Amino acid sequence: MVTTRRAVTIVAVAATAGTVLAGCGSAATGSGSSPSTSTSAAVPQVDASAFTADFSMMKQLAGLAKQGKGMVGVLLPDTTTSTRYVQYDAPYLKKAFEAAGLTSAQFKIDNANGSASTMQTQAEADINAGASVLLVDPLDPGSGAAIEAKAKAAGLAVIDYDRLVTGGPNDRYYVSFDNVKVGQLMGQGLVQCVQDWKVAKPNVLVMDGDPTDNNATLFAQGYNGVLSSKFSSGAWTKAGEPAGTWVPQQAATTFQQQLTAHPGINAAITPNDDNANAVISILKGNGVKPKTFPTTGQDASLPGLQNVLTGYQCGTVYKPIYLEAQAAAALAIYLRAGATPPSSLVNSTTKDSKTSQEVKSVYTTPIWVTPANMKDTVVKDGTVTVAKLCAGAVKAACTAAGIG
Repeated sequence: MVTTRRAVTIVAVAATAGTVLAGCGSAATGSGSSPSTSTSAAVPQVDASAFTADFSMMKQLAGLAKQGKGMVGVLLPDTTTSTRYVQYDAPYLKKAFEAAGLTSAQFKIDNANGSASTMQTQAEADINAGASVLLVDPLDPGSGAAIEAKAKAAGLAVIDYDRLVTGGPNDRYYVSFDNVKVGQLMGQGLVQCVQDWKVAKPNVLVMDGDPTDNNATLFAQGYNGVLSSKFSSGAWTKAGEPAGTWVPQQAATTFQQQLTAHPGINAAITPNDDNANAVISILKGNGVKPKTFPTTGQDASLPGLQNVLTGYQCGTVYKPIYLEAQAAAALAIYLRAGATPPSSLVNSTTKDSKTSQEVKSVYTTPIWVTPANMKDTVVKDGTVTVAKLCAGAVKAACTAAGIG
């Protein structure tokens, strides 16, 4: 999949009554209405690169939020493939909507707990309750596309959240991190780690995420692009690339099978922190010492960060979810008001591999986190507390990293 990024123009705006305004577009209202192109009213101009940890930019959308009609429904997938949906996405989305002035009756956040039929029921409930915008983070593309088709038929605006719904309807939006970049960061991190940990003759197992998740495809595009020259030159050996999964127990089983079949494996691309943790548990059980067997990850979860500090994981891709949540909430507020989102927010397009359409997209920027920058990123942002991060056996590693 190829993504293209348009240049983002920094728009100078004037503040009036606490709302930043610029004279383009309008704030037409109406459930599910198409964005208006009239210039009868000014629309706030927000920049996808300017959201902050204090959610202050969301206040600029307060006037637009008052003009909107209908509820914003948010559908999150599960609580097991990643802890992020409960720990971060749901509370950050709630905080973003509330910072813009929406009441609890004007947005609703549901989690499908791993059931596509539950998500379908939740979507139907939102539609019947008069939602005008639906944010969908699908369990799989097929069920996600069906939900979005029904929502569009009912007149709702639709946003793919975090995962692109391949085969989804035309005239939708997508909010995520640059997922090819996420994969590139993991690949680059592994290369650096192999060098720093002095791993001789790297024999690498490439472990992917679930192939039904379009993000997993993009992650793999990123890290395979980085590693391909290592493998093709013969400098590194690719032990294999088995079928992917987001279920840690399945990842553990796959890794153990591959390790039995290829006992010389001494490094692995692991596609997120939860899968990495499953692999690391096996390594520890086998007596593998720190800084000898590189693994990778993403999500900046507490176990992942602790594995990074203690030398079992090279790093983790930190995707500041408070940025993604604000971007999604901001986009929903524009669409709820029938207003055209500015190009400073909708800063990219993403190709839907199933329909070949270019989906209007909002990208935020991921960060590779190691012990060297952990204090100035996840700790500074409050993503994790020092007390939890540095508990027990991790305390010494925290001290060495200047944390605490």
